[in-house]
Amino acid sequence: MRKQAKVVIIGSGPAGYTAAVYAARANLEPLLFAGFHSGPAGGQLMTTTDVENYPGFPEGITGPKLMETFRKQAERFGTEVVMKDVSSVNLAHHPFKIMSGDTTVEAEALIIATGATAKLLPIPGAGEGELWQKGVSACAVCDGAMPIFRNKPLYVIGGGDSAVEEAIFLTKFGSRVYIVHRRDTLRASLIMGERAKHHPKVEILWNSVCTAVEGKEVVESVTIQNLVTKKEEKHPAGGLFFAIGHQPNTGFLGNQLELDDVGYLKVDKGTSHTNIPGVFAAGDVFDHRYRQAITAAGSGCMAALDAERWLAARGEAQARLPKEEMERDP
Repeated sequence: MRKQAKVVIIGSGPAGYTAAVYAARANLEPLLFAGFHSGPAGGQLMTTTDVENYPGFPEGITGPKLMETFRKQAERFGTEVVMKDVSSVNLAHHPFKIMSGDTTVEAEALIIATGATAKLLPIPGAGEGELWQKGVSACAVCDGAMPIFRNKPLYVIGGGDSAVEEAIFLTKFGSRVYIVHRRDTLRASLIMGERAKHHPKVEILWNSVCTAVEGKEVVESVTIQNLVTKKEEKHPAGGLFFAIGHQPNTGFLGNQLELDDVGYLKVDKGTSHTNIPGVFAAGDVFDHRYRQAITAAGSGCMAALDAERWLAARGEAQARLPKEEMERDP
């Protein structure tokens, strides 16, 4: 692994690999940390079965296969992919330092594409190796149109705007959609709450939690407990959707970059620029609105182009400096 790089990319989902393709084609010879222990290289799509809404694949494609094509394309143009985690970064001085274990890499520009992790609940039957991605999902917009959900009762866990939005979206496909909320009032905005309450295909299960998900190959039923009466009832179900938020993967940054109130990276509007010049963000690590593979890929393109232009402008500026000024430049 190189100890110096013009561009280092942290993250290997659609945003990271797309940034790598564009940076590599611009002869920036990017070094990409794909991760290892922190999560599957390739991001959230590595735990997704069929992807039917990514352009260019009319018959659909599995998440892992799609990410394999992304990686091959990035490597074809000269990206060096390292299957290691980044433990920390030092952005106080330029070039930036990226630490991975006992190795330190210096980067002229840095693209952060570490994504966000969906918040889940430890419900029996809903986890990895059980019915996760077999009717249990954390993205209705990504998965809701799949055939296994059509014309079946669907359950959404949550009480905020995201839960209401996902429930209403799912009414296009499910026979009926139930919002499971542990309180007696929604956390959603008033207008979103009214939409849920008056939608003919949406029912809110107040003071309730899901205690089990069951099915042989896919979700077939859920068990709902009323927290007031303590009564449990099993209901037929075609799917269960978590809508309790996401956690952006920014912990390794050590609060060196500006974050919003929820912990997502802040960028200058319409760009990928963070508050530190030379550091760029791409994908779900800053985008908590769309969170789609295609939008992540688009932002990866933006980050690479912004990095290329920033490096070019910096090089031109340094070329105009007197020799003694260049030596003082950090």
